[in-house]
Amino acid sequence: MIRGDIVVVDYHKGNLQSVVRGLGAAGGSAYVSDDPSDIRRSQGIILPGVGSFEDALAYMRGTGQADAVVGAIRDGIPFLGICLGLQLLFERGTEHAQNSSFGGEWVPGLGVLEGSVTRLESTKLKVPHVGWDQAYLTQSGRVCPLLVDVPEGANFYFTHSYALADDVDEKDVIMRTHYTRSFASAIWKDNVFGVQFHPEKSSRAGLKILQNFVDIVRG
Repeated sequence: MIRGDIVVVDYHKGNLQSVVRGLGAAGGSAYVSDDPSDIRRSQGIILPGVGSFEDALAYMRGTGQADAVVGAIRDGIPFLGICLGLQLLFERGTEHAQNSSFGGEWVPGLGVLEGSVTRLESTKLKVPHVGWDQAYLTQSGRVCPLLVDVPEGANFYFTHSYALADDVDEKDVIMRTHYTRSFASAIWKDNVFGVQFHPEKSSRAGLKILQNFVDIVRG
């Protein structure tokens, strides 16, 4: 790569430099780009967690980023989705669906993985779910290369109102978190990884996840 091993996809919804800095601290080399051609020729891709499901998909589809991401994943490029970037991998989401440009009950996601994204609901706990919370390893998580040396029940920083629903394939779930309901807080299938929390804001455990992703990208 000319500018770095890993491209952080910019869909114009926030400051992504914290992800770039986190990757730098993890020993990686990353840069931000909104150019689909950078996505297709990258050695690794991070889709970060800013904005809403509907807004992000509308921009990505309109600019060619969506096709570039899906194509790169199909080509075997290592991919990490963070927060919203995890959610966008799935077939559909309810966020802003009724008022969206897509129309209907659901906003269609990238469709890389099976399942839905729905709102966290509670009469007792605050939504959005903001702050530090624990993530527990599944059987698949114990052998996942993204989670090497990440301890059971490690604390990570969350900020979200929507989460993966129960129709996600359990084989793809590598971590679970319990808040209003039990939801998949990390996933893995082949070269595709995703976390609901923000590793770049999650101290030592988050840094380890970024280090592991850098190692995956570099083979």
